[in-house]
Amino acid sequence: MPMYQPSSRRRDGGDAQLDVAGGGQVLDLETAVKDGILGGGGVCFNGGVAEKLDLKRMVTELEPIDIPSVFICPISLETMQDPVTLCTGQTYERSNILRWFSLGHFTCPTTMQELWDCSVTPNKTLHQLIYSWFSQKYLAMKKKSEDVQGRALELLETLKKVKGQARVQALKDLRQVVVAHASAKKTVMDTNGVALVSSLLGHFTSHAVGSEAIGILVKLDLDSQAKANLLQPAKISLMVDILNEGSIETKINCTKLMEMLMVGKDFGSEIVSSLSLLVGLLRLVKDKRHPNGVLAGLSLLKTVCSHEPVRSSVVSIGSVPQLVELLPSLSRDCLELALYVLEVLSTIPEGRRALKECPNTIPNVVRLMMKVSESCTQFALSILSAVCKLAPEECASLAVEAGLAAKLLLVIQSGCNPVMKQRSAELLKLCSLNYTTTIFISKCKLTRTIQ
Repeated sequence: MPMYQPSSRRRDGGDAQLDVAGGGQVLDLETAVKDGILGGGGVCFNGGVAEKLDLKRMVTELEPIDIPSVFICPISLETMQDPVTLCTGQTYERSNILRWFSLGHFTCPTTMQELWDCSVTPNKTLHQLIYSWFSQKYLAMKKKSEDVQGRALELLETLKKVKGQARVQALKDLRQVVVAHASAKKTVMDTNGVALVSSLLGHFTSHAVGSEAIGILVKLDLDSQAKANLLQPAKISLMVDILNEGSIETKINCTKLMEMLMVGKDFGSEIVSSLSLLVGLLRLVKDKRHPNGVLAGLSLLKTVCSHEPVRSSVVSIGSVPQLVELLPSLSRDCLELALYVLEVLSTIPEGRRALKECPNTIPNVVRLMMKVSESCTQFALSILSAVCKLAPEECASLAVEAGLAAKLLLVIQSGCNPVMKQRSAELLKLCSLNYTTTIFISKCKLTRTIQ
């Protein structure tokens, strides 16, 4: 940010330089006005009535901006609203420096000089500079906000009249405004814009219109009525089609919107049991080129699997082996979601069989235990318990060979919750039944300890 250095220029009738911050920091008033630090007037005309702006309100409401350092209190590092100057020439926010004195300090916080006079002097020049600077920024923000709100209203009116490519363009423009400006987002929600955009989705909606409309809706805070409207079969069907055929951005938007609609909702199983939806989600999850898509897809898949009647359909499309193969390449957040889905699927017979038949289930899941997070270890334990109980002789042997016994001992000895420790002990006992004592101890890597 620009700092205003001492200037040799003088106005007729006195100094043009103002020591506003103390400590040798001097602002040239003429330069400050020229560069926009002083000016603006601080008056807002509301319905033709002049309204003086409140500094506290302006500081609070202004979006984060670079504030000149001379406006910042050295104690709190926040904007000064009532600056006062000490005998040392240093300036502070009044409440901060008085608090400093109340703690028994009789020094200048910045220079640590002992004060020969503890009185404080209001720095009216700096206060006026701060007020004028914030007024200018605040009024500019308000004008910009009004312009954005007006543009949003104009586009909503346009949407009521146009069709075809003109409708696509209007939606595209509205989406850009909503994404960029919170005030436009609020305008759309306050003027029944959600219902208008939602009404454009249906059986005969083109993918171009649908993609832009979904891109707008996913950025809005939808109420229960709006969500119920969007859960209509025709609208969900369009979203599923776009999920399978749209661009990666559109696929992610569709996925996020559907999750917004379904979380916490008692929706019918017919909405999520569509194989087309499940296949589209699995395709998105497998696309490693787009990590955001993987995360969004797994998040919706988790929501879908919470609906018990749909789990067998999720297994039937081959999701279990595909998720198992993905495990080594997933990020931490994605791993927790994927393991959650596999654990839920292990609660049904089809899911357990699919996990057992996948050759990499045991090695991939064992490898993740005690490596990522306690949640991941908990999900892994549930998956391995389900698989090993299904075929104890075959699976327990494979699990021990993959290093499960040593991992289970780590869980038992760790600070994990008692339920996990109990489950680990049970699984360890199951594994030990398939080995002689000597071999099992060797597999646990405890030979040296016992000797």
